[in-house]
Amino acid sequence: MQRNRFIYSLLIGAALLSPAFANPGHETGAGHEESAYGEPGDPKKSARVIQITMRDADGKMEFVPSRLEIRKGEQVKFVVRNNGELDHEIVLGTLQENLKHAVEMAKNPDMEHDDPNAKRLAPKKTGDIVWKFSKAGEFDFSCLIPGHRESGMHGTIIVK
Repeated sequence: MQRNRFIYSLLIGAALLSPAFANPGHETGAGHEESAYGEPGDPKKSARVIQITMRDADGKMEFVPSRLEIRKGEQVKFVVRNNGELDHEIVLGTLQENLKHAVEMAKNPDMEHDDPNAKRLAPKKTGDIVWKFSKAGEFDFSCLIPGHRESGMHGTIIVK
């Protein structure tokens, strides 16, 4: 009986430490491992700073700028400011991953991100994301709060 309890405790402990348990519903591939679009950057290393503004007005939501060009291997520090009147977020990923995650967000609209590739901001707040783009391609950044992406809040990252 005591042995079974011990084994059960080990299984529960392993489950609690697993990435799936620690980050439920987040399948963006943006853990601390390299993904299709790169990996979390090192804040102690130099990075090119790119400022992105989130805006909402007259039913339109947007990122400014909404198109970015980055060199393969480059580390970038995104300094993001929410100039809108609503909460917004920025999620870096592939278009397919972000569209899939948007479906999950529609089911759980209060889901908040604690991922290195995402940041949610209240109105008039700022935050940053440090990211290293290790692979060439076309990638997406979106606000996945329900209705925001559909209202125009998305952009494209071209890594050459």
